[in-house]
Amino acid sequence: MKLLIIGAGGVGTSAAKIIARQGAEADWAEKVVVADYNVERAKKVAEEICGGGKFVPEQINAMDADNIKAVIAKHDIDFAMNACDPRMNETIFDTCLAAKIGYLDCAMTLGTEHPEKPYELPNIKLGDYQFAKQKEWEASGKIAICGSGVEPGMADVFAKYAAKHLFDKIDEVNVRDGDNYGNTDSDFGFSVWTTIEECLQPPVIWEKNEEHPEGHWFCTEQFSEPEIFNFPGGIGDVEVINVEHEEVLLVPREIDCNRCTFKYGVPADFRKKLMVLFEYGLSDKRTKIKVGDSEITPRDFVCKVIPSPVDATMTMTGKGCAGTWVTGWKDGKYRSVYLYQIADNQECIKKYTTNSVVAQTAVGPVIMMELIAKGIWADAGAWGPEHFDPDPFVERLAKYEFPAGIKEMDSEYADELNEKAFLDAVTK
Repeated sequence: MKLLIIGAGGVGTSAAKIIARQGAEADWAEKVVVADYNVERAKKVAEEICGGGKFVPEQINAMDADNIKAVIAKHDIDFAMNACDPRMNETIFDTCLAAKIGYLDCAMTLGTEHPEKPYELPNIKLGDYQFAKQKEWEASGKIAICGSGVEPGMADVFAKYAAKHLFDKIDEVNVRDGDNYGNTDSDFGFSVWTTIEECLQPPVIWEKNEEHPEGHWFCTEQFSEPEIFNFPGGIGDVEVINVEHEEVLLVPREIDCNRCTFKYGVPADFRKKLMVLFEYGLSDKRTKIKVGDSEITPRDFVCKVIPSPVDATMTMTGKGCAGTWVTGWKDGKYRSVYLYQIADNQECIKKYTTNSVVAQTAVGPVIMMELIAKGIWADAGAWGPEHFDPDPFVERLAKYEFPAGIKEMDSEYADELNEKAFLDAVTK
């Protein structure tokens, strides 16, 4: 595979370094072109962080289709990883389709809130633009994986793994993300623009009920349905709330479930700051304001003045946990499990030069690209990660230094397991 990584920020840097650390095990990646608008940043990643060789720097304008096509042709690229923020997705996605090369991203094309009932009804949903082109991707014979990071991405694979191996029938699929990060002045662990987007858009929930027996998506107000979730790895209890996220749009397409949510541990004081941005119009991503000779949106201004999360999280300590809490029935009993992956921030900085948030995000795409390069995931079309066999992905997590875990939660099924374990112990 001749790979183009578009974007040499935190996620792009992490992906390149994850590949580099695999050495000969990553021979599936014959060439890795690290491309960025800032070519000096691309050079640092390709030549300094990854050591050159098959890692090659390149300048690219991710909003210019002709420029992307020129880079693809110059390096004979056959697969592109979009490591940019989702504003650039449509251009990159369409250009890869036109060039007939494979594609994946870490966040899907953006949604648009309902003009009259934003906290009740969905409008254009995350990924709608991409999935509308499913037939075109099938006809191209290439794969486009939409939402391939950690959440979405790894979390979706966990849901598919649970459906395949751990349950006879699924009830709910609830993605839960929390951390115990400290020793940093930054509220942002990754892209400021994307954090504002997913936190302040109306959250989407999937649910089946009497009125909608086949299931439907609906929206709520920001930060709705707070709950306390106990995370493993010493993180403990964290208050999590609904935010808009791709898993809720992806999972029900492939996995039959009664409810699907995404909740994230956004601290209460950070929520207040985000709501101030919202109430004063500073999160606005559409209105252009003339500043000197330039035009800029309020959100773009905010992103300019907030320190880079990549730099601000270098002193951050603690762990982040991403995972999928699945409930349902197994052998006639109700079961509840949490499949997860934990990353330590300082360990990730030592290994990848990047924080744990972006490193966790990058490992999923790298594994998926290996599976595609080797023909293990081979179904042409535009898909979410849960479309494919989860086993080879889960098996590779430990090899890539991001081992997964499973936590059996309190349930009838867990009680039976505990009783059997005790009986086995006393009868030995």
